[in-house]
Amino acid sequence: MSEKFLKDTYNLNTPQETCEHYQKWAGSYDDEVGEHGYATPGRVADALWLKMPEAQTPILDYGCGTGLSGVALNAAGFQIIDGVDPTSQMLKGAAAKGVYRNLSTFEITDPDPLEQDAYKAITAIGVIGVGAAPPETFDLLMNALPKGGLLAFSFNDHALADRAYSGRLNDWLDMGSARLLFREYGPHLPGLDLKSDVYVVEKT
Repeated sequence: MSEKFLKDTYNLNTPQETCEHYQKWAGSYDDEVGEHGYATPGRVADALWLKMPEAQTPILDYGCGTGLSGVALNAAGFQIIDGVDPTSQMLKGAAAKGVYRNLSTFEITDPDPLEQDAYKAITAIGVIGVGAAPPETFDLLMNALPKGGLLAFSFNDHALADRAYSGRLNDWLDMGSARLLFREYGPHLPGLDLKSDVYVVEKT
């Protein structure tokens, strides 16, 4: 029986702890989240396709992990997907999925790891939240988009309970720097009775 890591995910406090946790979890990640019916990747991918049904438009899958998000994006219709993740062991799983054009890593402490205006759409599926990427990651991704670019992402119940996360989104919306195109609350990890909000926002 493989070691379980999900229960510890929401107790991580530093970028280093987060990276080490996901390195150890890489080999059993798909099986463990699959046991609980991980639904958010498909929901985010379908929401993005609803707002941008462009099979040949390159997508950046930020925090792609083992590639479950890339599989969902591909199933939704997207054919050109690049993945980035700070965890090299997770990227091995992503490479095995066969859905990515390019895969690359970055230092988790790098404050600006993305090329500006390189993608019309970026996804952060199950990425920004407690025990994963911090609230300011939202700003990082929005700043990397060109005007008119789309960010498709999710906040699970743990993130929704912490106003620091929704606060970043609301700051962009309140300033008129972004426009909310899609928001839907629904299943995240049904086996644990966890839900998530799925969003698509446009940079204005």
